[in-house]
Amino acid sequence: SDYEKIIHQRTNATPFDLAPAEAGAGVTVRVMKPLDAAELSLETVYEKFHPSVQSFTDVIGHYISGERPKGIQETEEMLKVGTALTGVGELVLDNTTIKLQPPKQGMPYYLSSLDFESLLKKQQSGVRFWKILTVVFGFATCAVLFFLLRKQYRHHRERQHLRQMQEEFQQAQERLMNAEGGEVLKNACVVCLSSTKSCVFLECGHVCSCHECYQALPKPKKCPICRQSITRMVPLYNS
Repeated sequence: SDYEKIIHQRTNATPFDLAPAEAGAGVTVRVMKPLDAAELSLETVYEKFHPSVQSFTDVIGHYISGERPKGIQETEEMLKVGTALTGVGELVLDNTTIKLQPPKQGMPYYLSSLDFESLLKKQQSGVRFWKILTVVFGFATCAVLFFLLRKQYRHHRERQHLRQMQEEFQQAQERLMNAEGGEVLKNACVVCLSSTKSCVFLECGHVCSCHECYQALPKPKKCPICRQSITRMVPLYNS
């Protein structure tokens, strides 16, 4: 894989003046710290590639290290005289000189080849994009929070229902233990443990449920003992 690495970089920044397009206006603005500005497009005025000359020892070392330099790219960029620029920053009056410099409040500093209207539209489009992205992520965050809260609520309802069923089961056991001097009801329904068995399930023939619990069985109804399908139910009457 090819990649570039900056070995040495030298920058010479010189303040320059912005003059109006109208000749004879007599008003110039001195631009300070131009390299701190955004949207500044420099023009390449010199570019040369110096291929590296490698000896046998260098080849062995590059093979061991896994890196083989191809050469050095030398590039010079500058802003030519007469380039049309639009500056947006802080204007300071220093004696008789008007200076354009980066704002002290941390606001953006622009030196662009676009005109002011085009630069403003470009920034507004960027702001609109970030607003849309913020709204999308906001809706996604709300959806995730709603899903998590709904999941927690369902778990809470399930735990509450399970706790209620355990309490009802304990109460039914206590009623059975207290019935007839502490003797357990032999014909108690295997589902509710409080009513007597009153149903015969066919075709398996098990007698294990009361009529209320049979009605509460989910469809398709299956026997609580053997899990076979219940084709029909015959009432059981104890005399």
